[in-house]
Amino acid sequence: MTMADPHHLRRVQLIRKGVLALAIVAVVALAAISQSLGGETPLHERLEAFGIALIALCVVGRAWCSLYIGGRKKAEIVNLGPYSISRNPLYVFSFMGAFGMGAQTGSLTIATLFLLIAVGVFYLTVRQEEAWLEGAFGESYRAYMARTPRFWPDFSKWRDTDTLEVKPVFFLTTLRDGLAFFLAVPLFEALERAQEVGWVHILFSLP
Repeated sequence: MTMADPHHLRRVQLIRKGVLALAIVAVVALAAISQSLGGETPLHERLEAFGIALIALCVVGRAWCSLYIGGRKKAEIVNLGPYSISRNPLYVFSFMGAFGMGAQTGSLTIATLFLLIAVGVFYLTVRQEEAWLEGAFGESYRAYMARTPRFWPDFSKWRDTDTLEVKPVFFLTTLRDGLAFFLAVPLFEALERAQEVGWVHILFSLP
């Protein structure tokens, strides 16, 4: 088994955050010069409400995952609870949050762009993480990969434990990061108001 670079995962996470931030800024700029087709329709409002529900589920789900993975990723293979049915459940919840953020524009197109950006960036991140974990844990990790889906959960494989050692700092950090998804609500409300008063000009409509 080759020796894994202990700093590799940290670098991957930093790159992932930077790329994700740039991509989100680009889509927010697109949202600023567009509006949902038909304006403030009932469908627009329902999409926003659905998005808020997804963001709430994302925050709770990410926090739940952190109870299992917090501080353990570099030290052991976590394969219980949500990690028994998906190798990356925290990212799966992040996909929900990404769609929910985009849905605050009332545009299904923008919501889908947010989702596709998250899937693309996290997919590349996961490939790097998997290579590191395989190098660190060898056959044990390959066996885990073989029986557990990368993203979409297989609930038939659920396994859990009666007790769990929790590290509060990781839980609180993940909770804080998750709550940042809700910033999309005031951000896109502010953009809508800016469009209404003419501070930002709408160039086209999106479904």
